Amino acid sequence: MGSKKESTFKNMVLTLLVVTAVAALALGGVYQLTKEPIALAKKKKQERAIKMVLPPFDNLKTKKVLSYDGGDSLLFTYAEKDGKLVGVAVNSYSDKGFSGHIEIMVGFLPDGTIYNTAVMSHKETPGLGSKMTDPSFKDQFKGKNPSEFKLKVKKDGGDVDAITAATISSRAFTDAVDRAYKTFKKELKK
Repeated sequence: MGSKKESTFKNMVLTLLVVTAVAALALGGVYQLTKEPIALAKKKKQERAIKMVLPPFDNLKTKKVLSYDGGDSLLFTYAEKDGKLVGVAVNSYSDKGFSGHIEIMVGFLPDGTIYNTAVMSHKETPGLGSKMTDPSFKDQFKGKNPSEFKLKVKKDGGDVDAITAATISSRAFTDAVDRAYKTFKKELKK
């Protein structure tokens, strides 16, 4: 039978150091293995969303634009067909969701009318706030121009029908659309 090591401070620190080093190496290895596939999946999701929120196009140009309120920059994707601007996809966000940060993409026609929306990411409650991805909620924005359509839930004096039992998530979605629209309008004035 092997002898048992004495439980000294030095032995405990050494054991903890070895366990920590092995865990760090394993975590680093997993990160390296998954970094590229995650980035590729995110890029494909972005491309699908752009196609969903914009009319047909043959050329895209992207540009980061400082949010109208001085917050994080928004990614603008300008879509052209035969050299003419047909729409702009704006990656927007809100930190007002029930579970925090949500990201959406809003497609605008050159006159500011919303062509379509897509939810990029959220951590809202399944079955409640997650219904922001349902056509019954997000399609109410299609064809609306925020210069005439108030981007607030009806409970707050706006024109948006909130998701039942998920008013906070509905407010966050409209906040993200509003941020996209106001930044879009500011950018077009340049």
